Amino acid sequence: MKRLFISLYLLLSLSFLGIGWTLDSIWQNNVDDSGVQDAPLIALAQLIGKLPAAEREAYLAQLSTRETYPLRLLSKAQVAINQDESLGRDSVLITAPDEQHELHFIEVDEQQLLMAGPIEIDPREQLRGLFTLFFYLSLALVALIWVWPLSRDLKTLRLATKAFGQAKWDTQIQLSSRSQVQPLASTFNEMARHISALIENQKHLSNAVSHEIRTPLARLKFALALVPQYCAPDSDPAQRQAFLDEMQQDVKEMETLLQELLTYASLESQQQDMEFECCELTKLTQQTISRLQNRHDTPIYFDEQTPELKVMGDPSLIERALQNLIINAQRFAQSRITIAIGQDNKSVQLKVIDDGPGIAAVDQEKIFEPFYRSKVVQNGNKGHGLGLAIIKRIMHKHNGRVSLTSEPGSTVFTLSWPRINAGRQRKSQTGT
Repeated sequence: MKRLFISLYLLLSLSFLGIGWTLDSIWQNNVDDSGVQDAPLIALAQLIGKLPAAEREAYLAQLSTRETYPLRLLSKAQVAINQDESLGRDSVLITAPDEQHELHFIEVDEQQLLMAGPIEIDPREQLRGLFTLFFYLSLALVALIWVWPLSRDLKTLRLATKAFGQAKWDTQIQLSSRSQVQPLASTFNEMARHISALIENQKHLSNAVSHEIRTPLARLKFALALVPQYCAPDSDPAQRQAFLDEMQQDVKEMETLLQELLTYASLESQQQDMEFECCELTKLTQQTISRLQNRHDTPIYFDEQTPELKVMGDPSLIERALQNLIINAQRFAQSRITIAIGQDNKSVQLKVIDDGPGIAAVDQEKIFEPFYRSKVVQNGNKGHGLGLAIIKRIMHKHNGRVSLTSEPGSTVFTLSWPRINAGRQRKSQTGT
């Protein structure tokens, strides 16, 4: 803060000093006319100069002047004038014999001078230095009032940056809305949240690699050790095929996990300003249902008469989000899955409803986090905990959101997109 204050104070002081000196010089040279104050003395000197030398003293004695402004006629020989100073009949020369008085001289003729004084200097002139000092102290106070909050906020930013550099990823800066560096603090907080999320994702990825892949990999290694036993010429063909099927299942499990990881990572790396197109949500839903219905016995109900609704987005990502929701519902539904599409004044919603046992309240808050799985294992829950996290990222890319309401017998996942107006739809349809 000291360095900031000194630099600002010097800048202000030198600026005021330079501007003041410049304006004062301009005023003195072009505007200020001291001749107005000296005019009476000049007129008197010119009047005396027209009198004979013998009558001048008597004439001067007849003038009624105050004691504070005495007048005297002097010979030029009685006055020592510096070479740098000059006397004239139309200008007054002012000298100061001491700090409290001054003398005014003007030429009467080539032999005599008229002297006024000693004249007492206005006592208030002595306060000029005091007022000047007070001015600069006031300037310092104003600079301090301006610098102190800024310096305090900059110190807060510096400490937060230092803490963030020490791997304290949850560091956030709280500043007043009136702070001059509030936009910088908001940018830092946004950056800190983004980096914190990236680091958290890296931790989840490490956890997935160390736990999710380790299990099937260990089973494969164990199976490879048993290959001579199960694949011998005299081994039971049924047991051998079951053994190979289990190995294929382990490979498929690792492939699925890697594919989910790549999808999740790609959604993070994609730019926010993706180029979207107008998507027919109803048609995409029908296509996804047709593809997934035959993979599971639980029936999926969807009103085929649902009016066509459109949203702006990436069709493949929207279809992926819907697919993940349907697969998740097939895993837990008891007898049916219902899909409904609707809209209101602000958004378009797609709901996937299943009649499963529901999701515990403690899990509902964390279920969209990557690699999170409920501790309550239901219907052989063998997911990797990435499906719902992928949905959340997809909806974030579309400036939408995913929400959940769940109770025993009814679990509802809702995807919401911003509604597009009719004019924008027509523009997308014409390709302009």
